[in-house]
Amino acid sequence: MLETDPDIQVLGAARDGAEGVEMAMQLKPDVITMDLEMPRMDGLEATERIMELMPTPIIMVSSLTKEGAKSTFSALDKGAADYISKNLVTSALDLMKIQDELIGKIKALARKKGQFLSLRPQAAPVHAAAAPIQAPPPLPRRGYSSLKVAFVTIGASTGGPRAVQAILSNLPSGMEVGILVSIHMPKAFTGAFAERLNELSKLDVKEAENGETIKPGQVFVCPGGLQTRVKRRNMRDFFFGIDDEPKEALYRPCIDLSMTSVAESYPGRSLGVILTGMGHDGREGMRLIREKGGKTLVQNEESCTVYGMPKAVIEAGLADKIVPLDLIAAEIVNMI
Repeated sequence: MLETDPDIQVLGAARDGAEGVEMAMQLKPDVITMDLEMPRMDGLEATERIMELMPTPIIMVSSLTKEGAKSTFSALDKGAADYISKNLVTSALDLMKIQDELIGKIKALARKKGQFLSLRPQAAPVHAAAAPIQAPPPLPRRGYSSLKVAFVTIGASTGGPRAVQAILSNLPSGMEVGILVSIHMPKAFTGAFAERLNELSKLDVKEAENGETIKPGQVFVCPGGLQTRVKRRNMRDFFFGIDDEPKEALYRPCIDLSMTSVAESYPGRSLGVILTGMGHDGREGMRLIREKGGKTLVQNEESCTVYGMPKAVIEAGLADKIVPLDLIAAEIVNMI
């Protein structure tokens, strides 16, 4: 798969985790793909060893099971940068999807290698890159709605699990808003992700269900493989509508769809947050949130694993505030 791309050179392939650690030390690759289940040393231990000895962007290759999801999240805790799921391949199209996703993530993480180089013991100094071109100023607006924020919608993709975890673990209890997390993640992963967040957060976190009433102070995770929209029964009663439409959607869940529904259900009372990820999903949702008087918050380039989705929002002039990941939780509290 990788060698179909002329920009990628495969330096070697290890037979198990122990050999993988040895080869990483010798070959010093830009990016490593790591299976979870291997003889002698599994992927979790190998990832931990590599991040101790020579921090390098690692992509975990995970099975589409709840157990695979839990192991993948453990690997992210040990320093892995991202993951790719091993879908059940039933056609050439399925194979192409995996190939395109893997190549895209490898290229994106290779560009962020400097962040990992700076973690290496006794590493040569990493020279600062040239100053980035200044983003255009935000589009003029008539000002925030005077209404109090009632709902926060968060979108993320590549690098998103760790980013969302960092934010939710720092939000205080007793928040009087509903929070929806839309992250590009397969169906088998979102339930386990919600359970993990619930263990780390002071707020109650669960996977959203079709028809479920939205409660203030609770965090909901969009289920993978489906589309989640916020709908209203009356002025005060809101609920989730979850289905598989549109079937041709590139992402399931699609951040734009979820954010657009939030903007329409909570006009002038929503806060949109876009975190690390490839592409531009979420840009149009943030546009509508802002047009209806809501607020928008975007992760800054330096703290992103992949500066794609935040860049799209910023370049469109739709970001009210741009802050590093470690300040986003405090900024959410401030903005509501």
